[in-house]
Amino acid sequence: MSKIAVIKTGGKQYKVREGQVLKVEKIDKKEGAKVNFETLLISGEEGKDLQLGQPSLGKKTEGKILSEGKGKKVSSAKYKNKIRYHKEIGHRQPFTEVEITAIK
Repeated sequence: MSKIAVIKTGGKQYKVREGQVLKVEKIDKKEGAKVNFETLLISGEEGKDLQLGQPSLGKKTEGKILSEGKGKKVSSAKYKNKIRYHKEIGHRQPFTEVEITAIK
């Protein structure tokens, strides 16, 4: 059994384990830098000793930035009938790939 935690970053919550690699909203730090995440919910072992923070436990979960990138393109279109107006818009959401190194 491994340690698990629920962290909050970029306005979202993620359930993580030590050694897990996940994509989160863009973090303004360089590759290889260490980051600390606020721990909301933590468990020493999965299924045992569940500690609930209200709203936070005050503990930190450590991670290491592996890379940055952009997600797949999402396209949308605008169209107005009878006035010859149409416009296509594309967006690629930036992300940061993080490895969870320690849950305290």
